[in-house]
This record gives sequence, C-alpha cells and structure tokens, in this order.
Amino acid sequence: MNTEWRNKLYFGDNLEVLRDKVPDESVDLVYLDPPFNSKATYNVLFKEVEGTPSAAQIQAFTDFWEWDEAAARTYHELVTSGDAPVALIDLLQGFERFLGHNAMLAYLVMMAPRLVELKRVLKPTGSIYLHCDPTAGHYLKILMDAVFGVKTFRNEIIWKRTGAHGGAKRWGPIHDILLFYTKESKYKWNKSYQAYDESYINNFYKFSDEKGIFRLVTLTGAGTRTGDSGKPWRDVDPTKSGRHWAVPLGLLREIASDVEVSKLSTQEKLDILDEKGLIYWPPKGSIPQYKRYLDPNKGTPIQDVITDILPISSHALERLGYPTQKPQALLERIIKSSSNEGDVVLDPFCGCGTTIAAAQALGRRWIGIDITYLAINLIKNRLVDHFGEEILEDCETHGIPFDWESARELAQRTDIPRKEFELWALSLIPARPKGDPSRKGGGDKGIDGIKFFIDGKERSPHKVIVQVKSDAKPKPAYVRDLVGTMEREKAVMGALILLYEPSDRSEIPAEAASAGFYHSEIMNKDYPKVQVLTVKGLLEGTERLKIPQIAPDEVTFKRAERINDEKDKQGKLDV
Repeated sequence: MNTEWRNKLYFGDNLEVLRDKVPDESVDLVYLDPPFNSKATYNVLFKEVEGTPSAAQIQAFTDFWEWDEAAARTYHELVTSGDAPVALIDLLQGFERFLGHNAMLAYLVMMAPRLVELKRVLKPTGSIYLHCDPTAGHYLKILMDAVFGVKTFRNEIIWKRTGAHGGAKRWGPIHDILLFYTKESKYKWNKSYQAYDESYINNFYKFSDEKGIFRLVTLTGAGTRTGDSGKPWRDVDPTKSGRHWAVPLGLLREIASDVEVSKLSTQEKLDILDEKGLIYWPPKGSIPQYKRYLDPNKGTPIQDVITDILPISSHALERLGYPTQKPQALLERIIKSSSNEGDVVLDPFCGCGTTIAAAQALGRRWIGIDITYLAINLIKNRLVDHFGEEILEDCETHGIPFDWESARELAQRTDIPRKEFELWALSLIPARPKGDPSRKGGGDKGIDGIKFFIDGKERSPHKVIVQVKSDAKPKPAYVRDLVGTMEREKAVMGALILLYEPSDRSEIPAEAASAGFYHSEIMNKDYPKVQVLTVKGLLEGTERLKIPQIAPDEVTFKRAERINDEKDKQGKLDV
C-alpha cells in the first residue's frame, strides 16, 4: 500500500474536483447517488432534545433542474469540444431532439461530463454503481451505455427502499435502481452472500443426513448433446429424456481443488461428486440429483433484487437527519463485492458520508466530494463519532478555509450560495444551521444558527442564537438586531460571528456589553449574553464561544453511533 496515501474529502463542484484533483486510473470503485431530478427540495431536519421535530432546518440541496444558460453552455461544450465520446455526442443530440430544452435534458447534460470523468479515473479492473430512481433511470441507463459501453453493463439492481406506498392510480413506488457497470471485461468481483430467508430454507431444504440438511438439485439441463454431456453415466442415459448432464462446476472446483477440472470428462466429474457423497440416487431408479448442503456461514449468493436491507427507520441510531440517506449495510454489500482491502472508493455526491463510513469500516481508502459544506461538516463529525478523533489525522480536507484569507475567498465566491460561508462559520463554534428552505435567500428571521447547552439540575436546554456577517464594515445595529431576536426566540445568549474585525472606534463591543450577563447556577459564573467573535480569532484559537458547557455537547447535534471494536480494527489501515 502507498504509505503516503491520506483519505480525501473535497468541498466543491465534483466536476472540477475530478478534473483537477483525481488522476487517471486511480480509483477501484465508484458509487454515486446523485439528485434524482424528482423536483423535490430536501431539507436536513433536526430533533429537539426531547425528541420532537425541530423548527431548525436547513436546505441541503434542491433536486430541481432547469434549462438555463449554464445548461446550454455545458451542452454546447460537450457536443462541440471533440473530447466527449462520439456515442455520447450522438446520444445527447438525440435527447435534445426528443426531449427539447427542458429540466430532464438539463439534468442529463449535468450528469454526462461527470460520468466521462468517472470513467477516466477508474482503474481497468474498476466498477461503478449509479444509484437512481425510475424518474430518470431509463435515460441514465442509456447515458451509461454511451459512456462505458453496452458490453460493460453487468446488472440493474433493484433495492426495495420502503414498504407499502400508496400511489394515485398507479402501482405503489417502493424501489430504487442501481446500475452496475465495469470499465472493462475483467474486473474485481468477490462472491458475496446474503442471509438465508427462513421460508426459503423451510421450502427447499427438506432432506438431511449425517452431514446436515440439504436440497436436491437437478444434474441435467434441457436439450440433447453429442459430446460427453450427452453420454450415459452409471447406466443413466440423459438423452432418452431429451436432456444432457449439467455438472455444477463451481461446487466441483471447491471440493476437488487439487484436480484440473477442465481436463476431466463429464463422467469423471460425476464420479468425483459421487465419491464425495454428493449424489442422491432415487430409490426407483430415475435420474440422480446432487445434494446441495446448507452452509449457515455463507447464505444465498447476492441477487439483483435486494429485499433484505431495510431503509433507515425514523428511530434508527444510524439516521443522521440527512435527506436521501442510504443504509450503511447497502454500501457495505457493494464495497465488499467490488473491491478489496486497501482499494480506493470514490463517492462524488457523498452527502452525509455513508459510503465514506462504510469504506473506512471495511479497510478501504476513500475520496469523498460534496458541494455543500453542511455535508462536509456532517461527514467529519460522523467519522469522529464512528472511529474517534484520530481518524481525522489520516484525512485531508480540501476546499475548506484554513485561514482568514481563504475564509474571505469563500464568502466572496459567486458560484456557490452565500449560505455555504455561513454553514462553514457556524461550524467554528459549532452551531447547527437554521433557515427556511422554501424562501430564497434564507428567510431565517435573523437566525443563522442555534446552539444549546445544559445548565442546572433540571437538565432543560438553553438556547444560543447565532448570526454570521461577512460585510467589510460591520454595524452596531447587528448587535441590536441580535438582542431583539434573542428576546423573540427566548434565547438566553447570542453570538455574532464577523468575518471582518470591527474598527478600533467601533460601537459594536459597547452594544454587546450593554446586553448584560447570563449567570450560570451550576458554574457560579457570569457569561456575556452577547458575544462578538471574529473568524480570524476562532481560526487561530484566540477566541471561543463562552458558555457553561460542563460536558461534551450532546444536545446541539445528533451523534452517530460508535462503530464496534471489530469494525474499528477493520477501519485502521497500515498507511
């Protein structure tokens, strides 16, 4: 393994990151779960301390696309640059004629160059799983055919993502689709198993002997043959029944690993099975069958319809409140099947980091990319909760401000919403975001973030209101507005985070001081009700939010569950 490798988390547009940061043929497995073009707004919802739904929420992303100048420019570059595969150019032009300039075409145009880059970064033995739903899945399938090639398509996998679901004048929509492609014909594949279904065992494994319980499986296939497989064995002639011998080669290789099976005749292969006691001879002399014993340690080979991995329930410890979060068991099955320990797993739409957490737990290296800071911060917190603080020592985070100058650049960027700067600034305390995603520009009623603390024997949470300001000349009115918001929201304290430091003659410190103090009974100490903090001071560690926090913060954010010791050991790599 490359001893210089460090896992990587990127904040930014995945197309730019893929082009600039990820080398050719450097990734073993790609899983992507992009927005589905379902025209829905997805919000991260939080829970209050007592478990009730919280008014605090923040828009994670809007799954809505429109044909605009950016989409038109991307389309033009794809079909005229000469860099895209010819089949992809032809397909996009066909889509334009068929669909017209609408949201669906904009979505497919967004996906096309990303798929091209993902093929570039995959190793020749690599695989890619594209998670989608029926809204655009059929178009994405053709798009994948154009980029990866029809012959590299391996499976359309169905995952039952929910239980009964009512549909108005249609069948209830309860599944997602995963499209499984490989880069070339030779690829990594580890035979994986899923737990036996009890009804399956009861229905099929009806026989037993000293070796265990078994089912009977036919040794013949339909149709006659003129070679070995059509000749008699032990006085049994399959041709008389219009059939031929069909020996289970996989089983034969397992039980006769010291024999070159390919050089044996069909009759010699059957002899080995009989010598091993794997042939069942019917008492009335009909065609024999072979015994398939139940192996409780294996289960059934994984199938392309997944019904044994349930969606994340509303009360599951795994649930972090992120929209479209997938169960970690689903990602673990994919990663185990299509990669080995030490391989690199890439998720370009990594959301709350389920792929990242699964890869780390299974001893894989990983790269995660997301365009929202909310996701990046959630992933970092999840990794720490799962594996401990030391996990961040082996992880590089790119695109996140590390000093005042880079913080200013983030605040001034026009290619991403200003809310991303606010989300980053809130993480310096840390506080959780608040906003009304239905209103453009925030609609947060003067609240950018909220933090809670426990003070007193009654264990009831106290609220801290947080505002973030990035203008070059902060105004004293900001403090007055914050105090008014605190009174309206019944918050005991408030914090104002400023990108630019107030001038020497600023009235801001005086306004903050006039708000008075909050007295902590449990600490027997006074804390300023309004605290003015600067980005520079928070980054350098010279400033911090002063609240009566006597234990780790368990009330502001939901914590991810700790990975057990066995998975912990798997997640530590010798790098």
